[in-house]
Amino acid sequence: MASRGSTVVRQGQPMAQKNVKPFGGRPAGKFPFKTPLPKIGGTALISALSSQLDDYNVWRQGLLTAMQDYMQFVEHHGQSKGLGDLPIYELIEDLKSDKLTIAIVGEFSRGKTELINAIFFADHNERLLPTDAGRTTMCPTELLYDEKQPPCIMLLPIETRENEKSVAEYKRASAQWSKLPLTLNNSTKMAEVFQELVKNKRVSVQEASKLGLYDPNLEGSESGIARDGMVDIPVWRHAIINYPHPLLRKGLVVVDTPGLNSLGSEPELTLDMLPNAHAVLFVLSADTGVTRSDLDVWNKYVRPATEGSEGRRVAVLNKVDTLWDELRGEEAIAASISRQTQETAYALNITKTQVYPVSALKGLIGKIQNDGVLLDRSGLPALETKLSKEVIPFKQQLVHDKLVNQVGAMVDNTDALVEVKLKSVVKQLEELKGLRGKNQSVIQDIIERVSEEQATYDKKLETFNTCRAKLSEQAHILQTYLSLKSFDKLISHTRRDMHEAWTTTGLKVGMRTFFDGAIETMQEVNKQAHVLKDMVESTYKEFQLEYGLVKIKSSSFSMRPYMNSLSRLHRDAERFRNSTILVVTEQHFVIKRFFITMVSHARNTFSQCNDDVRAWGKAIMGPVILQIQEHKDSIDRRAENLRKISEQQSSIGDRINELEGIKEELVKQLKTTRYIRDRIEQHMFFDRPDDPFAKEADARPR
Repeated sequence: MASRGSTVVRQGQPMAQKNVKPFGGRPAGKFPFKTPLPKIGGTALISALSSQLDDYNVWRQGLLTAMQDYMQFVEHHGQSKGLGDLPIYELIEDLKSDKLTIAIVGEFSRGKTELINAIFFADHNERLLPTDAGRTTMCPTELLYDEKQPPCIMLLPIETRENEKSVAEYKRASAQWSKLPLTLNNSTKMAEVFQELVKNKRVSVQEASKLGLYDPNLEGSESGIARDGMVDIPVWRHAIINYPHPLLRKGLVVVDTPGLNSLGSEPELTLDMLPNAHAVLFVLSADTGVTRSDLDVWNKYVRPATEGSEGRRVAVLNKVDTLWDELRGEEAIAASISRQTQETAYALNITKTQVYPVSALKGLIGKIQNDGVLLDRSGLPALETKLSKEVIPFKQQLVHDKLVNQVGAMVDNTDALVEVKLKSVVKQLEELKGLRGKNQSVIQDIIERVSEEQATYDKKLETFNTCRAKLSEQAHILQTYLSLKSFDKLISHTRRDMHEAWTTTGLKVGMRTFFDGAIETMQEVNKQAHVLKDMVESTYKEFQLEYGLVKIKSSSFSMRPYMNSLSRLHRDAERFRNSTILVVTEQHFVIKRFFITMVSHARNTFSQCNDDVRAWGKAIMGPVILQIQEHKDSIDRRAENLRKISEQQSSIGDRINELEGIKEELVKQLKTTRYIRDRIEQHMFFDRPDDPFAKEADARPR
């Protein structure tokens, strides 16, 4: 006989179990932390996640310091490239404001809000976020801490859905938000303020439709109409809780989402917040099992948002206390929970280890009453340990990959430039030392030889300037493809064609044409970026081989993030095109929803790609220009030294002493650049004697 609450939807053939990779697709044990995980229980419950965030922030601060030291170095030694240095300054600012985002997703009444109460608000000895029967969070809610703002709740009115602005755009302007202060020393007042999150209001069917929250043509829509012919809708579109909880202070952000309807109607959730979250907790209820609507949310939103990094999604089977039957033994209860967990994993097509049975209610009570036994039995500590051991390392890997590709290449190129200078000085020293005791005619012969070398290199530079113009032209071509003016023309044409369409087929053609055009443009950008990189490398290689310059690293421009973003939008657009909405909804509502949910986000993707390509173009050409110019400067300095010696303006000994001082300084600079590089690389792994990955990192050639 099935256990209570074990209803599981199964359709068709049984779903095959997948071999799920470790969290984030990385080997378990990578990026270990110095601080050992504490034993969970009693008041130490949250210390696992807290200590891991502490270690992550130490690691992050180490990177920040190394990057700032690097920028001070290049500025002090005159190697700053102006706008070419902009990417690293942006990386520094991004790292300063770095956040770890966990999204909590699930249908109504699955206990998502209680889970947040248990993790974040138990120190108030009561639940602060409202979880009364029939009361549920009506709008997407972010929990975070910004020290620049006082503790408060910021609320965006639902009426802002009337225009095409996204929530992200409203975040950049505070005028439309209502701000309610939080009185931290008064739990009662705080709880009253939090009631805003569940507020709704009754409006006409016409107004609800206008806001995109009701469609009278959809099946079952009549059930949402009250007896007076009105419709209940949320008062607020989005909420931000600025709360100084210790974990939020350390950079954690929690996104609480309402049920299926809100996920489907608020594009920010499916297009930005879920895909960009570092972990998605999918909350189910043990007293209902996996229902059809649960599967809809899982398959339509959670799976697509975490595609390619399955370890980011964690299934939380909440309310397992409903299976605690005092008339049954502990073994029977454990077997029932295990069976329910296995059935949940089967329905979601994941492994059992990815399902965490918990009781947020009992976990909250255990914390408030300082009952370690109840706390452990609730399963909450195991979930928090999961987050601390796997989500944070996943986040660390993302930061690591980004920094290795961008900062590492910049430091290596700076190191190469110093090495070029050092080689030039060493060559000059050898030459001058060889002139001791030589007569004037020998010195004059060398001067003439160096003068010829100067003239030859100057002619070579004329060729380089021609190539440089071609490189600039190629960079301009790359920018042209990403022109927002051109993209806005595509948007205008799409809007016009869709408004002029008389049939559903015409609307579908307009949508497909838009995304075909956008993806084709991105593919061309990728092609042109490779052309620019090849041109830069070819130009430099010619100088490198002929004049013995140090090899530099040319960073590639990855289109993957932008293509992934467009692909997600394209998939959503395809689902939208093939849904019944296009058949039963008025044309202007269809067009408005398409532009709000998909087109505006595609434009944001293009805008970001445009900015990043511009910065990359400067960064990839900067080191080449500096090295080629440095070689010219070294030839000029060499000629000037010989001229002064020939004219007896200075002795060979004086010039040798001067060059020895320069050599000593360059050796120090080389040690500094390599020290900075090693600091950046060493901060990628925490040094633990028993960690094979740390040993592997130490063994890598420098």
